[in-house]
Amino acid sequence: MTLANTKRYSPSRVSTIGNRAVVIGASMAGLSAARVLADGFEEVIVIDRDDLPEEPVARKGTPQTSHPHVLLEAGRATLEDLFPGFGADVLAEGGLMVDSGTKMEHFDQGGYMADTQERLPTYCASRPLFDHVLRHHVSEIENVQLRGNQQFTDYLTDSDTTSVTGVTLREEDGTEATISADLVVDATGRMSRTPQWLEKHGYDAPPVDEVQIDVTYSSIQIERPSDDRRMFFVPPSSPRTRGGGLIPIEGDRWDVIIQGVHGDKTPTDPGQFIEFTESLPIPELGQLVKSQTWATDEIEHYPYPSSIRRHYEELTQFPDNLVVTGDAIASFNPINGQGMSVAALDALQLHHTIARDGLDDVARRFFDRTADTIDIVWQMSVGADFDFPQTTGPKPRGTDLFNRYLDRFIRKAHSDPVLSEAFLRVMRLEKPPKTLLQPHTAWRVLRPTGGLKPPRLFATSTSS
Repeated sequence: MTLANTKRYSPSRVSTIGNRAVVIGASMAGLSAARVLADGFEEVIVIDRDDLPEEPVARKGTPQTSHPHVLLEAGRATLEDLFPGFGADVLAEGGLMVDSGTKMEHFDQGGYMADTQERLPTYCASRPLFDHVLRHHVSEIENVQLRGNQQFTDYLTDSDTTSVTGVTLREEDGTEATISADLVVDATGRMSRTPQWLEKHGYDAPPVDEVQIDVTYSSIQIERPSDDRRMFFVPPSSPRTRGGGLIPIEGDRWDVIIQGVHGDKTPTDPGQFIEFTESLPIPELGQLVKSQTWATDEIEHYPYPSSIRRHYEELTQFPDNLVVTGDAIASFNPINGQGMSVAALDALQLHHTIARDGLDDVARRFFDRTADTIDIVWQMSVGADFDFPQTTGPKPRGTDLFNRYLDRFIRKAHSDPVLSEAFLRVMRLEKPPKTLLQPHTAWRVLRPTGGLKPPRLFATSTSS
């Protein structure tokens, strides 16, 4: 499910369905979930083990926030619906709006994607700034509380463990506390302990798909002339195991990231970092890293061994009044920048779930809904991972055939702005991948270079 085929947020559809909801984790997923739950509960409490800063700084418990993040169009539009004024506040705090259709140099399959004919506006900011703006919006909601320095320890349940009734937590001073709730949302991310909790209490853990890609990435920030808004992106593409990117952000800086897959480890030494960027097929990236003043003292490094998807939708038994969202369901290869946007789309599906039938069988209905979103994103993400023969794990059906088609698609998009735009709209989760196979699009991909007019089968109009 993408932006094109998702019903938009409509708070008037939700009536009060409970007294209190608790969200575990003040991540993008947790904060977005809190927003939609505020429509249906008298009180929503968001707890997080970290201190929740009032400034846009990286949090201790989320080391990945020091690396560049991308807010795709599906995420931007959804967050704007959930939090009116979100985009304006990102810009007011120093973020940028950049046309990624013309300002982004996207290198893949041996060449650069053609500039698009339509504008593709994209918000560019650091992850701490995105989180800061989102926390501010949530803190302004009258019936939502944000509580930092509270470590989730366990779920409360009824006597036969068929329903979750709240949470236990550890306060900053070490004291234990409990919070009762009519609904609990696990937004604790990739390391969620809900699968282990389920097994401990007699349930099956969700089946797991794990695709091994062995990604490492390293990041820095460099100074940027205020009028220079260029973006660069080169994904790893077999047999080249290296990739990188550069994104303009607030404070007249660029976020710079380098990526290596399948054992090509990214360095933490400055000299080796420069050498790595110079090995990429976009020469400007290495030139800028070498010539511009570095705005960070240390190189941030993060390993990501595999993409993981937990199939909660396949479970036949699950405790009432508990749902899992965001990276706790599926975490994708970060190279593709899908995580924040999927978190927002998950919250939108939670909204539609409670709007339709309240808390009745809420987990099953939510997991079924969000599986539609994850199916598409998962196939896109791990499909690209399987471009490398070293990648292991369950391969989605049709991946090899689609990858061969997509390779040709991208090569044709080097000189075809129509194909370039179609591809980018899919990558931005605006449109589903099947749109790349529509007859007129497929003809542009498969026709001989410099070739023929499309056959009548593909014609959109006739003339007499």
